[in-house]
Amino acid sequence: MNQRSYLDYNATAPLRPEVREAVADALGHAGNPSSVHAEGRAARAAIEEARGRVASLAGARPEDVIFTSGGTEANVTVLAEPAADESWQLYLSAIEHPSVLSGGRFHPETTTMIPVTADGVADLAALAMTLEKHKPGGWRPLVSLMAANNETGAIQPVREAADIVHEAGGLLHSDAVQAAGRIPLDMTSLGTDMLTLSAHKIGGPKGVGALVLKEGVRVEPLIKGGGQEGRRRAGTENVPGIVGFGVAAELAAKELGDVAALAALRDQLEEGVRAVAADAVIVSASAPRLPNTSCIAVPGVKAETLVIGLDLAGIAVSAGSACSSGKVETSHVLEAMGLSPEIAGGAVRVSLGFGTKNDDIKRYVSAFGELIKRLKRNAKEAA
Repeated sequence: MNQRSYLDYNATAPLRPEVREAVADALGHAGNPSSVHAEGRAARAAIEEARGRVASLAGARPEDVIFTSGGTEANVTVLAEPAADESWQLYLSAIEHPSVLSGGRFHPETTTMIPVTADGVADLAALAMTLEKHKPGGWRPLVSLMAANNETGAIQPVREAADIVHEAGGLLHSDAVQAAGRIPLDMTSLGTDMLTLSAHKIGGPKGVGALVLKEGVRVEPLIKGGGQEGRRRAGTENVPGIVGFGVAAELAAKELGDVAALAALRDQLEEGVRAVAADAVIVSASAPRLPNTSCIAVPGVKAETLVIGLDLAGIAVSAGSACSSGKVETSHVLEAMGLSPEIAGGAVRVSLGFGTKNDDIKRYVSAFGELIKRLKRNAKEAA
């Protein structure tokens, strides 16, 4: 098979070799981590070591980390009315992950959408105005604003949003799945009350994530039963997955010092794209972005055509979120930004990671340029 370039890290990162080894070793733990015998204590020790590593990545305390089956479960756990004796209103930015946009256990009539700017950044003026308008109704706000968007890479003003939400007496949740390992995360600096993480976005195993809570914040368990995870998430823990998550978190934290090199590769890619397609649009180019993410559209070219054509050329990229039906559909994120159907329907996401090399960028630019040239030639001949 011809050499391929994997440029879809925001969908999932390749499993790190160190993680693979750690998971294989953890499969040898015979004990249930809730058992008090030696085998159980060994499994528990492995989990707690991983908990500390994940907590460090988020700038939190180990005891504030709840392990889940992934980012989706963590998000849905958050989206429960925090206290039955109070009236809560849920506020979501229009660019959130589908697991957040579902509203969880909130009813549609108690859910409000917050718009974003043309750059794909949450409109904080609209948030503040909406919270003020609902204040006379006695609602207490629960706001969910992602740390960085998975499609455009646009970094969101979480700290500023936290100040607005806390002034209104509310709580702020941030889905930091895409931000972890790409920009520094610190719950205290961000001002978040709840934070979502996922292992497979940083080179860990699929099927494990975490909900991180600020000290004193309580959530209603989504999965009830046993007393695991401090009675906050029932079910025997996924020991190998959690161990792998811990190793991936530690490696991702160490790599934060290399993000400038990653951003340089992204910039090189975008310069190459503009050189071979002068009319190419880089979405959210004027906003602060993740160092690894580029959302690119060429007017008149459909995203599905680009994704398939690049795949045939040995390049793996995606369009929209990889968390829905597997089909290429118009992105709700790009629609929320007000982009024209011509641009929104043609945008592909290129996302880099720890394994991306200079040759991958060159290969992408070459394949992209050839594909665009051919598609435009065919369109001209058909006209």
